[in-house]
Amino acid sequence: MKHRLERPLSLARNQFLLWELFYLHALTLSDFILTQPDPASSRLIAISNRTAFGTKSKAGGLAVAVWDALKSSNGLWMGWSGKIYDFPSNRFSEAEQDGVNFALCNYTKTEYEDFYLGYSNSVLWPVFHGRVDLAKFDDRNFKTYVEINKRFAENTVDLAEANDVIWVHDYHFLLVAKFLREMGSSLPCGFFLHIPFPNPDAFRSIPDHKHLIEGLISYDVVGLQGKRDVANLKMYLEQEMGAEPVSDTVMRVNGRSVFLLHCPIGIDVESFSQTATSGAALEARNRISTFQRNRSLVLGVDRMDYSKGLPQRFEGMAKFFDDYPHQHGKVSFTQVAPPSREMVDEYMHLREELDALAGRINGDYGDLDWIPIRYLARGYAREEVAGLYRLAEVCLVTPLQDGMNLVAKEFIATQDPNDPGVLVLSKFAGAAEQMKDALLVNPHSPTEISDAVAKALSMPLEERKKRWQSLFDGIMSEDITWWRERFMTVLNAVSAN
Repeated sequence: MKHRLERPLSLARNQFLLWELFYLHALTLSDFILTQPDPASSRLIAISNRTAFGTKSKAGGLAVAVWDALKSSNGLWMGWSGKIYDFPSNRFSEAEQDGVNFALCNYTKTEYEDFYLGYSNSVLWPVFHGRVDLAKFDDRNFKTYVEINKRFAENTVDLAEANDVIWVHDYHFLLVAKFLREMGSSLPCGFFLHIPFPNPDAFRSIPDHKHLIEGLISYDVVGLQGKRDVANLKMYLEQEMGAEPVSDTVMRVNGRSVFLLHCPIGIDVESFSQTATSGAALEARNRISTFQRNRSLVLGVDRMDYSKGLPQRFEGMAKFFDDYPHQHGKVSFTQVAPPSREMVDEYMHLREELDALAGRINGDYGDLDWIPIRYLARGYAREEVAGLYRLAEVCLVTPLQDGMNLVAKEFIATQDPNDPGVLVLSKFAGAAEQMKDALLVNPHSPTEISDAVAKALSMPLEERKKRWQSLFDGIMSEDITWWRERFMTVLNAVSAN
């Protein structure tokens, strides 16, 4: 297809990245050696709370990125089995699927509540997303968080081999490298944070913040989604830990060098583009087209989470219907919002708020043959969502705070190059750093959302095509493979000392 871009050879890309990172940022050879371990002799160990074991589709960003690397290196993926048992088990069970090895941990009900629902999602998630007011600090939850991180480290030491490289993912496992070092492991160990890193004042609100940061600086490489996240972490390290910058990318703290890597995650663009024209996608488009009756579709697709700005988005659409009455009956907004973490109080309250907002807006603006807002609190298959993306004239991606937000990239990947839709994107999503040809808005402003939707719906075809092409080229050049290669290239390089 003519609009697709060819990816440069990974070897050339990696060599260029190394010279850029190590020389343009003045990193000295005495700190790190440029020679990389032979990939053929290095096995990857990936650690994340959930794995792709037992799933038929590797649709998620992490699964797509990690799977090929694990398979090619006969690697090992460690994580939670998804099972909850009455009695604790310190040993992981081993399994294999499609050429990838797994080591799976079971949680007890108490561990699940304290580690996952408690500390991970009632402290780290809200604070890292700027919602300190929603955090629930509990010493018992932190104790369990420490125990789970130590358990993962112990099993990693037991299962690791001499040349392994370890890649740990997300806020559930900030402490794993610290325990690995205490157990005597010197294996290369990198960490990637998929969510934002908060400003120093917000991070300091966590009673255990110094324990957490001691875990984070035990990694050789810390990957972060956005430039703002890198700046926030640097600021904290300088203020609280007395860290000194060696270069733009390396901090010297507690006697060791930590590489802070700006590394925004991408998607499998080719795969998602093809999915949008599949039979299941076409069926989903036909189903909603029957309801749409040639009306313009404005679409939102998000997990039901307070970080996604859903109430503010609903208010923005209400403002649109108020400010542009000539669009009544011509435009409808569909929000797909599958529930998540239903056992956490804040999520139950959010659902109640959205239920009330949708009812009020439909009551105020709807008519006998037109429902302004369709709010679907359930999940849909990847193919169905891709079909909805393809049909939408506008996609609203307006989180209040987001590490990246892959919905923005998925929407662009699925568009018809000859008649693309328009992306309206929050300034506070990590994706906004890369996707500057979207219509960028302040998600707290109903007026900005309203005006952006109006502008998108009236945008001339040539401008839509030009904006889309620029956005598409960007997500192609910095896709999921680029992200993995960028991180692993630096991890291998800085660890070869």
